[in-house]
Amino acid sequence: MLLSPTRRGARLARLLTVAHLSTWGLPSGTAAQIVAELAANAVLHGRVPGRDFRLGLAVHRDGPLRIEVTDALGDRLPHAVTPDPRTETGRGLLIVEALADRWGVAPGPFPRKTVWAELDLRW
Repeated sequence: MLLSPTRRGARLARLLTVAHLSTWGLPSGTAAQIVAELAANAVLHGRVPGRDFRLGLAVHRDGPLRIEVTDALGDRLPHAVTPDPRTETGRGLLIVEALADRWGVAPGPFPRKTVWAELDLRW
């Protein structure tokens, strides 16, 4: 799904995740939180005017739920860092790291990058 790089687009990404996972009969709480963090990062740190960000959700039988958020600023690769405890921001990827079974960054295709996270499902 292509979404506008705005706070409204980030909120819609979370709501669409809940709706899709519900349709698929899967729990959505943890996935929705991961999508919220990754979409917020795409809006705040990966925004290029006039270019949308992309949300991808995929699940295969006996496999993980894969969440992908692709933005238009591939030259800024994210990494989890310990923020200054006095600040109110900078914890999104730490939250993703804590909730996901795996996560990472895939550069490209130019000029984009994709931040992905996987949740192992219990079938």
